[in-house]
Amino acid sequence: MQTAVSNTTIPMPPRRRTKEVMAFLQASPFLLPALLLFTVFFFYPIVKVVYLSLYLTNSKGVAKHFVGMQQYVELFTSPDFIQSLRVTLEFVLLTVIPGVFIALLLALLLEKQIRGLSVFQTIIFSPISMSVAAVSTIGLMAFNPSVSLLNWILSKLFGIPNINWLNGSWTALLAISIVTIWMNLGFSTIVLLGALRNVSQELYDSARVDGANYLQRLCYITIPSISPTLFFVFVVSMIGSFQTFGQVNILTQGGPAGSTNLVVYSIYRNAFFNFQYGLASAQAVVLFIIVLVLTLLQFLVVERRVHYS
Repeated sequence: MQTAVSNTTIPMPPRRRTKEVMAFLQASPFLLPALLLFTVFFFYPIVKVVYLSLYLTNSKGVAKHFVGMQQYVELFTSPDFIQSLRVTLEFVLLTVIPGVFIALLLALLLEKQIRGLSVFQTIIFSPISMSVAAVSTIGLMAFNPSVSLLNWILSKLFGIPNINWLNGSWTALLAISIVTIWMNLGFSTIVLLGALRNVSQELYDSARVDGANYLQRLCYITIPSISPTLFFVFVVSMIGSFQTFGQVNILTQGGPAGSTNLVVYSIYRNAFFNFQYGLASAQAVVLFIIVLVLTLLQFLVVERRVHYS
């Protein structure tokens, strides 16, 4: 005989509900400042940008004429915007994967107790304390063909003639990618170094007893143990790359011929040079959706390989 299962929801006891309401009322004054800041600086701008993307605006950014989805249609039929999307995706690929890989290598190196490593740590971590403008100015000097240290090294070691980095379509994007990787390297390395130092030494000792070499310990102990941190660094780096602006503005201003015209820089140009706030808002909404979808995909696909202990 089968027992019938009731689907009726069990009502919450009045005393428990009263306690929860009282706890919420007590917490509200502490949550209110944060909620107010989020509303002013996060939720309101999102709603405002979506609203403006549906309107034609005047030169002061005031919505004047409702056009619905027309500006989105205009965007996806514009060769300039399609090129900007393509360049942005190339830039993300050039910065995220190499950046995380180099940061992991440096973290593995810095984890070792070797004399003199503090000097390299200072060099690697120094961009964290510098502004985007300062890092970009150093990059501007590094890639200037007349005073470029990089060109001098390439010439002395490999015999490569001077490269005019910022005037070539591919080399300009590569130069901005190198500056971005260098700028973000300190943060990624510090986070990964902290994760490496939290891996249990007992696991390594057991692996050594079993005869595992360094590569096997790296693949079967280190990487799985720090995979949550690697995933975090990967997601944060990807979002940061999509938001890159300062390096482009200082080094190339979107040129040559739009080869470094990332979407954020294109939004800036449309809003503050062309005064097309509605079109710029539509671009911002598209960028937000792309980043949101890619982030969700990473959580759905990549996070399954992350090992949470």
